[in-house]
Amino acid sequence: MMISLVSKITLLLGSRLAIRKDSELTPLTLREWNILEKKLKPSGLESFADLPGLEINDIQKQLDISEKEAVRIAELLDRIELLEQSLAYYADKGIQVITRNDDVYPQRYRERLKDSAPLVLFFAGEPALMGQPGIAVVGSRHLDPIGQACAEFVGNTCGLSGLVLYSGGAKGVDSISTQAALEARGTAVSVLAHSLEQTIKDSTTKKAIERGDLCLVTPFTPDAGFSVGTAMGRNRLIYCLADYAIVVASDAEKGGTWAGATETLKAGWVPVFILDHPNMPEGNRLLIQKGGVPFPHPFPEHFSRLESWLSEKSQPASPKPQQLGLL
Repeated sequence: MMISLVSKITLLLGSRLAIRKDSELTPLTLREWNILEKKLKPSGLESFADLPGLEINDIQKQLDISEKEAVRIAELLDRIELLEQSLAYYADKGIQVITRNDDVYPQRYRERLKDSAPLVLFFAGEPALMGQPGIAVVGSRHLDPIGQACAEFVGNTCGLSGLVLYSGGAKGVDSISTQAALEARGTAVSVLAHSLEQTIKDSTTKKAIERGDLCLVTPFTPDAGFSVGTAMGRNRLIYCLADYAIVVASDAEKGGTWAGATETLKAGWVPVFILDHPNMPEGNRLLIQKGGVPFPHPFPEHFSRLESWLSEKSQPASPKPQQLGLL
């Protein structure tokens, strides 16, 4: 996969790729990038690809920034050889990269997240799966039997119905639903908060990627380890790829599942369904109170009706016609 010059500049400025771990150099934050991007047109520059080769004074003048900021940008741009080596290293392992400038970048991120859409995505597998019709399944690593059955049901239904199963690629709900989708000869996209480089070493995962049935994607460098911060940062990316989301199990007012679900309910990116049963976690009950749509177990209709059912339940209730009284 060819990487354009503009995309390479994006990686140099907005990614930790090819920055040594002992270096004090830091890439531009998303906020810093968006501010500078808005300064491009008034400066007369076509894109960030016009920056390499400019002197520090010119960078400072063109972008109307401080000398310190200009020095930082120059140092970030001065990593091109290391970047090329890193890209070749990961490409050899089957890991590719796309940026917000590329045509294959998920359109749903642009539409739903706008300036908050990640600048860079590293992936392994078929990128065309990202944004195809599908269902996001999220939830705790610790599940009761009903939660496990629900995750299996949705994954299996996605596989049999030609819908992409979107998840976070973690243990519990994510792995159960993804495995069910793939075993039903379907497709899945996992948005990772842990090391992509390590994840693709699993033989079953590798085979699914080679078949074109699975895409692993992350906004973090491929060697990044798991942290609460990376998990929180990727939650919205799961929801924003899908048409619907089903929360299988959530803690109450804490944890990644709760944070992602409440953010999505507030932003309205996709309809959020909450597994509803007598022994559901307290977080599920509270999410329903916040506007989540109850999702029954067992599903009351044939599995082939799942997508239609979700669509119907997502529609706002029509007001009942008022009957005029006799005068």
